[in-house]
Amino acid sequence: MTLSCFDLGEQMLSVDEARQALATLIERPLGSEQIPLAQAYGRRLAVALQAPINVPQNTNAAMDGIALAWNEPSPVQTHWPLAGDVFAGQYRSEPVPLGQCVRITTGAPLPPGTDTVIMREQLDEQPEQVAIEFPEHIKRGQHVRQAGEDIAIGDTALPAGARLDAAALGLIASLGYAEIVVCKRPRVAIFSTGNEVTAPGEPLPQAGIYDANRFTLTGLLIEQGADVIDLGILPDDLDATKTALKQAAEQSDLVITSGGVSVGQADFTRDALEQLGRLAFWRVALRPGRPMACGWLGETRTPFVGLPGNPVAVMVTFLQFVKTLLDRLYGQPIMPPQRLNAIADNVIKSRLKRTDFIRGIYHTDEQGQLHVRSTSAQGSGILTSMVAANCLIELADDQDGAQPGEVVSIQSLTGWL
Repeated sequence: MTLSCFDLGEQMLSVDEARQALATLIERPLGSEQIPLAQAYGRRLAVALQAPINVPQNTNAAMDGIALAWNEPSPVQTHWPLAGDVFAGQYRSEPVPLGQCVRITTGAPLPPGTDTVIMREQLDEQPEQVAIEFPEHIKRGQHVRQAGEDIAIGDTALPAGARLDAAALGLIASLGYAEIVVCKRPRVAIFSTGNEVTAPGEPLPQAGIYDANRFTLTGLLIEQGADVIDLGILPDDLDATKTALKQAAEQSDLVITSGGVSVGQADFTRDALEQLGRLAFWRVALRPGRPMACGWLGETRTPFVGLPGNPVAVMVTFLQFVKTLLDRLYGQPIMPPQRLNAIADNVIKSRLKRTDFIRGIYHTDEQGQLHVRSTSAQGSGILTSMVAANCLIELADDQDGAQPGEVVSIQSLTGWL
């Protein structure tokens, strides 16, 4: 049984423990809505989609040529009398007599009595009959697509929770659905904190930094299908932080901040959260991203996650934890990140009793084996390393690094898993 994150105190949690506990913040999914298929790209399917028809609807020709009414087990005859034509979009209900054929185009339903198609390139066509070259090479049933070959009527075409990409939209359209039931989009409020944080486009103070985190979070949230409520940058001020958190809780399904959750003298997010709601764990044994906070805000019990301030740590903790919260809002079960194994090409440093996420670049060798190497500097503020990386190398808390040739676990950043 998974403990609520409020039952764990401030003990140091593993990544898996934190992922499981964090999911308990979501008390119920957001529900669903029906929308036109044309507006469904990127959304999540709320209920499993059943096929109301066979796809294809009819057994049909996979090639232009002729469809045979073959009188098996007789040998394939060389010359076949023509009994008519069937083009795509036409349906012939009249059976084709045994030993005769019809001209047919790709996609046209096979008439009753026929079950084999010969491609046009193998034919010598004449006005009233067709001669077949190399009849000994013909196999019964060749070049025919069976009704329901793609999806049979009643089958599950897509499961609940499926993210609707271009291929999924085409599949749904092929079943005749003009509207579908999808999960409601999570409304996620975000803001950055810190007197040193400056909006892009503004003059940069001598001790300032430009705010990268809100834009990173916006991109990550949009990729997950969320609607983003951008509340800007908060100064290091307790009252301002409390006001922003209260407003965010009232208009969103999830609140995310970056920075302000460590034990520094000017970090106010944790204090504001304790005064407005309920604080849960805030220490996780991982790098980058150890300082974190989470809990509920206000009477609405809106889930809150306070991510670290360093930009790489923001991305890593989002992928490991916030994505789980979004899945729960969509009504999906807790699932670990998808992983593949790869061979390390260089020495990868780590430390026991914490999980390290190292930015990496994977590739395949000439034999198709997956390899990975770490990017250069791994500081949690080095965003260029995330731009260069196409995966995270995950070294669990029982690993003290990896040597060249060892197998390591990777999580893709490019969507191919």
